[in-house]
Amino acid sequence: MEFAGLRLAVEPGVFVPRQRTRLLAAEALRVLPAGGVVVELCCGVGAVGAALLAARPDIELHAADIAPVAVRCARRNLGSRASVHAGDLYGALPASLRGRVDLLVANAPYVPSEAIALMPPEARLHEPRVALDGGPDGLDVHRRIAADAPGWLVPGVGHLIIETSRVQGPRTAELASRAGLRARIVRDEDLDATAVVAVLP
Repeated sequence: MEFAGLRLAVEPGVFVPRQRTRLLAAEALRVLPAGGVVVELCCGVGAVGAALLAARPDIELHAADIAPVAVRCARRNLGSRASVHAGDLYGALPASLRGRVDLLVANAPYVPSEAIALMPPEARLHEPRVALDGGPDGLDVHRRIAADAPGWLVPGVGHLIIETSRVQGPRTAELASRAGLRARIVRDEDLDATAVVAVLP
């Protein structure tokens, strides 16, 4: 498949990146310092990480996902230029990254459980539920990512960028604010994309 001008390998049973996720890559490039340390959580096939590497080959990139098929695809797409870790969110990361991450980026699941049945068949029938289901209100994974982000980010410059929806944007931003981050909502109408961009003071 194509994402941000790149050809990416996908396999059956893996979450297929949406074009709206290009907003994450664009916002990441705005805040990413030279030689920055980047972590892509819920990386899927590594689409955002691949786009960042293409634009900024100087970064140190780590990617993580809980699904074995996603980890396999991400390793193919990112190659030797990134470290791809298998596991649940921050639990997959080496402890040596604590306090030195310049950018955490995540396209985590944010569809409310009851809304899965309303999704297009190509998504709900062929993509893993773990990559879609965000719990009763769609924010279960966002809560976990936001709550633990300050322990991994560089104070003063470290950013967290999470894809969300237009409706959930204010609630995702509130989760980041409760964790001690300064959060704002970014919207791209052409892509029908929404993200929360938050910085650790």
